[in-house]
Amino acid sequence: MALVNIGSETEQIEYKKSIGELKEAMFSIAAILNKHQKGELYFGVKNDGTVIGQKINDESLRKVSQAIRNHIKPAIYPEIKIQQFGDRETILVNFEGSRCPYLAYNVPRIRVADEDLVMDQDTYDSMIRKRDNVDFSWEKRVSKYKIDDVNGDAFFEYLRKAKEAERIDFEDVDIKIVLDKLELIEGNYLLNAGAALFCDCGIVNELQIAKFASDERLTFTDIRRYSGSVMELKKKAEQYIIDAMDWRVEFGSLTRKEIPEIPLDAIREAITNSFGHRMFDSGQSNEIAIYKNRIEIYNPGAFPANKTPESYVAGNQRPIRRNPLIARTLYYSKDMESFATGLKRIKDACDKAGCRVEFETPDDGFVVVFYRHNTQKLSGTAQKNAQKTAQKEEKINALLEYCKEPRNREEMMKFLGIKHRTTFRSDYLNPLLDEGKIAMTIPDKPRSKNQKFYSV
Repeated sequence: MALVNIGSETEQIEYKKSIGELKEAMFSIAAILNKHQKGELYFGVKNDGTVIGQKINDESLRKVSQAIRNHIKPAIYPEIKIQQFGDRETILVNFEGSRCPYLAYNVPRIRVADEDLVMDQDTYDSMIRKRDNVDFSWEKRVSKYKIDDVNGDAFFEYLRKAKEAERIDFEDVDIKIVLDKLELIEGNYLLNAGAALFCDCGIVNELQIAKFASDERLTFTDIRRYSGSVMELKKKAEQYIIDAMDWRVEFGSLTRKEIPEIPLDAIREAITNSFGHRMFDSGQSNEIAIYKNRIEIYNPGAFPANKTPESYVAGNQRPIRRNPLIARTLYYSKDMESFATGLKRIKDACDKAGCRVEFETPDDGFVVVFYRHNTQKLSGTAQKNAQKTAQKEEKINALLEYCKEPRNREEMMKFLGIKHRTTFRSDYLNPLLDEGKIAMTIPDKPRSKNQKFYSV
């Protein structure tokens, strides 16, 4: 069969005869990204465009993927697939990225015609300055989305919350006027920040959720992928976790209290932060992974260099905002605070609930890990305090149930197994009276020998 020719190499198309030229391929990818921010590379094609093909299996595709992951920085997430031409197979890599300058094997290159030249220092410095300048950031670029593309339900729900929080004090409700005041549009087009927050942005905004059958990333029992506005995806993520978590029920004197295994305030904070601090142009989606023993919330956005989650939990760091426009907009609705307190609030809520939480910082993102069912024990004082608090709450609930019929002090102490009156008064009786959870049968004679107490 005659060989197929697919045309000449260009500044955005590169050919390699086989994956034996992987290193040179990495140079080409970085060079094309630095010149055009996207391109194509084929393995199994000669320089003149003649398709010669090559043997391809899973290992071949894996080698290409690993080479890109290990040697292209900042990270990109290309599409790698088999492309058929007649009876010959090639590997096609479609790649894209806007975080120039890109390096291959720690060297920046730039495409000129079909050559990959080492980048000069001035060009490299200029790209670095442009990348780090907020005026050139992804969220400030004009998107393809117009006012008519705004999801009305998501927008008006946001506006309601922002006005209730009293962080937006203007009366306008017109979408264009509000977005203009929020500095999220330019003419009739939304900036990327506004589009991400309020439009169905497809691949820019993706959420992937998976539920696994064990503690390992092996067999999954459910997997879903959503796209939409940040405001919608936040709600979907929260609801999925709420439905997947275990809850326990506590009965008080008159109320039924449902308590989640992980505090909802911590879940909401982690989800909001995962969208607010994500790197939207990385090509990666936000992910939620639910295992038997833990729940992980991942966002594609590396933790600030030379910083640690522990320093933010301690409250010793100033905020570093990857997406200041998005962060400010979410601040107005009280979805997100602006003082670098998110991790501390997550940790505090989990400590109070006796739930272990950890923060992980892989190279390509940030992960909040919540441990479930108390399968991972707290250590030291935190564990003892959590157990003591839980035991006392159980005793109080049982006592309130017992006192649905009036009881005297001696009966209540015997029920609790407490021998000392002082302990009973300070730890149980007085707090319950102060909180209005129990009342006296003879309120005008508190020291009466006939005094009894009943649940309110």
